Amino acid sequence: MNGAPLLPQHGFPLRRVVPGWYGMAGVKWLTRITAAAEPFRGHQQRSYCIRLAEADEGTPVTRIFPRALMVPPGLPGFPERERTLAAGPCIVEGRAWSGWAPVAAVEFTADGGATWTETELADAPASPWAWRGWRAEWNASPGEHVLACRARDEAGHVQPDEAEWNVGGYANNGIQRMPVTVT
Repeated sequence: MNGAPLLPQHGFPLRRVVPGWYGMAGVKWLTRITAAAEPFRGHQQRSYCIRLAEADEGTPVTRIFPRALMVPPGLPGFPERERTLAAGPCIVEGRAWSGWAPVAAVEFTADGGATWTETELADAPASPWAWRGWRAEWNASPGEHVLACRARDEAGHVQPDEAEWNVGGYANNGIQRMPVTVT
């Protein structure tokens, strides 16, 4: 892993990675591989399912839904985690990914979602499953702002305003919102 031997906490001696799928969809520590005619229904495969009630069988967690996250500008406050930033030109940047198709666009808002602008995407990565960088220029004016970003992939999947609720909280790809005070 990254040029060094695979450590036990990362799946030694062998780890299966399925690009574009949530890591929880595959067991980390493999001791053998067996071909089976039916889907395997082990503990992990039964546990990591999107269920609306505890008793539901649910749908297994598989592909990663579109998600964009930002590196919020300014200095974080403690414990409320709100950010403070000086007025003026500001670069907001982050990363986006999807397990369904390559990232096609990322939008940014500084007014809590009333208006959205398309960001500048970094060059497409070598793999369609790798994250893609993005950046937005924002002229921060004094006052209270709520920054957010959302991704869309080439298959037309759009990051939702709020994640769909499920028992385990899996596949949470709701929009990241960050309150910012500009002085």
